[in-house]
Amino acid sequence: MSDIATAGDSGRIVCFGELLLRLSAPDTQLLFQSPRLQAHFGGAEANVAASLAILGHRSSIVSALPDNPVGRACAGELRRHGVDTSGIQFASGRMGLYFLAHGAMLRPSQVTYDRAGSVFAQTPADAYDWPQLLAGARWLHLSGINLALGEVPAEAALVAARAARAEGIRISFDCNFRSQLWGARAAKAPELLREIMAEAVLLFGNERDIALVLGTAFGQADDDERFLAASQAAFEAFPRLQWMATTARRALDADTQELRGHLATRAHVLSTRAHRLAGIVDRIGSGDAFAAGLLHGLTTGVHEPGTLDFAVAAACLKHSVPGDVNLLGAADMDAWLEQDGFDVRR
Repeated sequence: MSDIATAGDSGRIVCFGELLLRLSAPDTQLLFQSPRLQAHFGGAEANVAASLAILGHRSSIVSALPDNPVGRACAGELRRHGVDTSGIQFASGRMGLYFLAHGAMLRPSQVTYDRAGSVFAQTPADAYDWPQLLAGARWLHLSGINLALGEVPAEAALVAARAARAEGIRISFDCNFRSQLWGARAAKAPELLREIMAEAVLLFGNERDIALVLGTAFGQADDDERFLAASQAAFEAFPRLQWMATTARRALDADTQELRGHLATRAHVLSTRAHRLAGIVDRIGSGDAFAAGLLHGLTTGVHEPGTLDFAVAAACLKHSVPGDVNLLGAADMDAWLEQDGFDVRR
């Protein structure tokens, strides 16, 4: 058996971000190649919250949704996975959407966003009662997507992070830089990202994220060396930071890729071997599965090599699950790490 512990009562983990409706073309069709679309609910922080709940943690989502059947169904789906949704506000307006065409062979997957003016993007910072929302929490997890969506959600994310730090709550931040979302506001990205990175103890990011924020290029030829240099620069720039983690992906084509993980502390850097992923079903949300797996390991006291292996296992196995959320539990990751084989489990 692996040394991944059960979650137990490791404190509540609060996730803050926009909830989305994903509409994807069936199988590997192009968008509207047929008149059918498949619907899934998700969003970076919601994916993490759901995965954590499935792993046995007390997780909560703080967000804003439209007060209509779509918004209510989204909240219901998260509750079905065990997520506390009492921090969701409901108001008149629309829900953010994105459209997905899965890649195949030499054609990459394509995401089209339609989320401007959503209820979440228009909910001001003072609408969230953070002392109440963070009561009993051990971690706050949020991402750079909040910063990219506009001035209102960016301010709300900054207020959330400051409130968490004031209460002694650890902050986990996923850079999640999305150039499509930043658009004309891209020039503000380094300053805003840096402001939240300065509050974080756990950072999900790679050398490109650190280069963007610090204005420093990392030109090392080797992937491991680039991550080492970037993590050292991040630890120097951000005194509160304790861990920096990322996955590294090598795409042979849309269906066959390799994935490995890196985890840096102020003392050392750990890396996993590359895992070959062939016949990918759905790679969306694999980074969120990695984030949830790492948070699971850190909050259950697993030593770092075991934590990183578990997180990479979660990211790899997410590629086999349709939708945004990794629906697999700790036993599935344990079995994969033990190389339990591919026979039917009876």
